[in-house]
Amino acid sequence: MENDPGSVAAILLAAGQSRRMGAFKPLLPFGEQTVIESCINYLHEGGAETVVVVLGHRADQVRRRLRDHNVQFALNPDPTSEMDASIAVGVRALPETVRAVIISLVDYPAIPSTVVSELIAEWKKGALLVKPTRDGVGGHPVLVDLKLRDELLSLDPERGLKGLFDKYKDKVGRVEVNSPFVARDMDTWDDYRDLCAEIFGQTRLELEPDENNSNES
Repeated sequence: MENDPGSVAAILLAAGQSRRMGAFKPLLPFGEQTVIESCINYLHEGGAETVVVVLGHRADQVRRRLRDHNVQFALNPDPTSEMDASIAVGVRALPETVRAVIISLVDYPAIPSTVVSELIAEWKKGALLVKPTRDGVGGHPVLVDLKLRDELLSLDPERGLKGLFDKYKDKVGRVEVNSPFVARDMDTWDDYRDLCAEIFGQTRLELEPDENNSNES
């Protein structure tokens, strides 16, 4: 059972409106693909056979973009809700065979697939929760054993996953990884341009907001 390829799934949180970004984050270009496609790829390549994408804002547009990808969809009807609501929506959509879940944010498109593999390996050693660290600082994505399924369905909206990790801090596996991108989110347009410049060599002048990718519905 431990080596069952279906035993670890992933939830990719992509329901928000990206208001701080000023453009719709999931569908922004990221190399030769989009931000959300990069996230899906590293989750699959790292060992998550099932990926549940939690949609909300502009859900139909994201579905169309991902129509050829091996993903499942779940809908958060309130894109303005806190992250705990999207996590609960994603958990309810997981197959019954899943024993642990990687929870990933669309804010982190540059994660190497090896990070996901390392989280899974740590979980197989017995950790109840796992987080990657870089120079001792925690990052994303994280892994949660589904023994805690009920708690994932009732997270404190104000504390979210941090509250869960604090509650079970003696059962958290911390994996030091060789990537700074576990701690590099993408909240603003400057964050996005800087990340693309670092990874793809694109200059800041080459990346300007596209009116077709604004946050207007």
